[in-house]
Amino acid sequence: MKPTATWQLAPKFELPNWFVQEIAQFTPQLSRCHHLAQILWQRGIQNRETLAHFLSAGQYIPTSPFEFGEEMQQAVARLEQARIQGENVTIWGDFDADGVTSTAVLLDGLGQFFAAANLDYYIPNRLTESHGLNAPGIERLAEQGTQLIVTCDTGSTNLVEVELAQRLGIDVMITDHHTLPVLRPPVTAIINPRYLADDHPLFHLSGVAVAYKLVEALYQQFPDIPQSPLDELLDLVAIGLIADLVQLKGDCRYLAQRGIECLQRDYLRPPEARRRPGIGRLLDLCRKTGDRPTDISFGIGPRINAVSRIYGDATFCVELLTNRDLKTCHQLAESAELANTRRKEIQQSMVQDAIFEVSQLDLSTTQAIVLHKPEWPAGVLGLVASQIAQEYHKPTILLSSEAGSKFAQGSARSVANIDLYQLVNSQSHLLHRFGGHPFAAGLSLPLENLPLFTEGINQELNRTLASGDRSPILDIDLELTVADLGKELFQELKFLEPCGMGNSVPQILIKNCRFTNVFNANIKDSKGNKVKYIKTQFILTDSSSNPGIPGLWWGHYQEDIPPGESHVVVELDFNDYQKYHVRIIDLVPAKQEQLSTANPESTPMLDWRTQKLDEPDKITESDPWVITENPVSWQEIEGWLEQANQQQKTVAIAYDSFTPHNPLEVWKKLVGIAKYLSRTQESISLNFLQDRLQVTERALQLGLNALSQIGFSITRQEQCLNMSYNSRTKFSDVSLIYTFLSAVQEEQFRRQYFAQISLETLQQGTSSALR
Repeated sequence: MKPTATWQLAPKFELPNWFVQEIAQFTPQLSRCHHLAQILWQRGIQNRETLAHFLSAGQYIPTSPFEFGEEMQQAVARLEQARIQGENVTIWGDFDADGVTSTAVLLDGLGQFFAAANLDYYIPNRLTESHGLNAPGIERLAEQGTQLIVTCDTGSTNLVEVELAQRLGIDVMITDHHTLPVLRPPVTAIINPRYLADDHPLFHLSGVAVAYKLVEALYQQFPDIPQSPLDELLDLVAIGLIADLVQLKGDCRYLAQRGIECLQRDYLRPPEARRRPGIGRLLDLCRKTGDRPTDISFGIGPRINAVSRIYGDATFCVELLTNRDLKTCHQLAESAELANTRRKEIQQSMVQDAIFEVSQLDLSTTQAIVLHKPEWPAGVLGLVASQIAQEYHKPTILLSSEAGSKFAQGSARSVANIDLYQLVNSQSHLLHRFGGHPFAAGLSLPLENLPLFTEGINQELNRTLASGDRSPILDIDLELTVADLGKELFQELKFLEPCGMGNSVPQILIKNCRFTNVFNANIKDSKGNKVKYIKTQFILTDSSSNPGIPGLWWGHYQEDIPPGESHVVVELDFNDYQKYHVRIIDLVPAKQEQLSTANPESTPMLDWRTQKLDEPDKITESDPWVITENPVSWQEIEGWLEQANQQQKTVAIAYDSFTPHNPLEVWKKLVGIAKYLSRTQESISLNFLQDRLQVTERALQLGLNALSQIGFSITRQEQCLNMSYNSRTKFSDVSLIYTFLSAVQEEQFRRQYFAQISLETLQQGTSSALR
């Protein structure tokens, strides 16, 4: 049985008059803006400067591409050399929407500087090749005369492949936003925002935005060469940014805002006059107009991604985005549309199959869902894993295997605050390949290791979830009535767009409502054929509104809607086909009083990690409790919130970004301090030693244990330590040193994780534990 989500209604604040008046200056067309103001304040946008940057792209000053420093200078210089010498340049992209749009941006952008005969692109096949550079592809490019490879959305950790390219006489330039290697790869240049501080406005750029910054640098360095405006690339940038689910902050939000404006302007032209007729046709097919981020996340993005999921080869998607021939683009768009409807059908079937497999498990003793079926299509494993993880609120790993193969390969998705990367990496001795981040990963392992892997994952999760698995949390922004829904509210909430990670679509609670005119039907593809993918349609009413408002519940049958009154959480949406309508996120019968729709005593949290603390108009009535120390556990954060709750204070997290140190250097520093204390006979406080080493009390104790095994005698007097050294002591247990190093490495990872985690995830991970 899947867990029931706990509904968490955001607290309502008494807002300062200046704040509401400031918003009104940016929204003169609105008769009111109090719902918008509440949500902005709840999300920590609480001073004039950040408010202006958030609401108006024209107020934001974009960051220079040369903020990437010497790497960008080297990249521009190498591309100029290639242009002058007429070298053959190949763009190496990826097969998802971010990778495809990155390739298109570089193809169009570099095409302003290179002859068409000298510029080409390569997209790996999703079903037969992996993400990133690969040896066979590089060897083919060498045979074809490529002299410079420019990657996009990939390549940072492909050290072996980079060395192969160099041996074959090919220089490599990397533009990417994924995991960094321990050492800088031997490339001409590597432009990756992960090298920047995590509070830098470019830190969250996706692959397409990094590619755009490279082209922008060329435009700035050689302004007389390009014939087309740089802004004409922004529609592609918006598609990649929103489809890749990056945090839409800083330059990411600015580029997405400008890109959506560009997308809509082009769509409003007659089809034969559009700069990108392929995108226009995709919007026609999904009945969108290009003025909303959801037109990308629910329309363009899934259709681009579906091509590689179904066909494997996403090469024609680049042509779809860059070709100017109307007939060709319409044919390619319709192929993408058919691939997407096929993807929906396969995904729906596989979800039902996976749900049946889950029903055979004892979920009371299963912390992580690991399922393997040889016949599952590899292209949709990640999508289905995400759905199952959300349905059952457990990390989910779905695997398939080709006939005759000794390996299973698949995708993993996480939930809440469970660090998927560390979880899967704990079983690295059983894996063949693995890569990812705290929320998503890809992996392969020998089939014979699958039982041990499944058992190990669950044991590790049982060990790390000290307080047990938390129930899923559904954060709700507003409680309204059906009469409140419609054009006026939609126009007000639209100022929050583009929404995404760190700025979610507003969730609206409607209590004691009813469903009428309920029916469900299969959707149809572009040729009128039925697709086995269900949506239920209805009219939502309550005592405030007789006409009600139309709505949809994707992937559900009409039998799933309970009789009588219900409480429902919805998102408000609009399109030309359904007009103003709602999408169901969750619902329960009104008689089920298990729902916790409001928790006014919960402690509000503010995110001040990228804001100055000397802004006097941020809080007007009571000072928040400011946290400046990086946490290492959820329990630590919960302790802060409990204390703040008792004092009826707001918590503001203001700790700095965290750069991990080499654990071996921490050990050397500890030994150096111990030698100094032994020689001088001075004492040292435990707190001072923790601060110097940047470790917790637990890790420090492990370090002291290791010191005692290499000849140091340690005595404690209250909170102070004295040390002496006996050089004749033989090392009795060197493994204690490695235990200390492992503990430091784990703590450093956690400090970095909590430095980067979004406020939304922090609130989700702590709110249920405080009730």
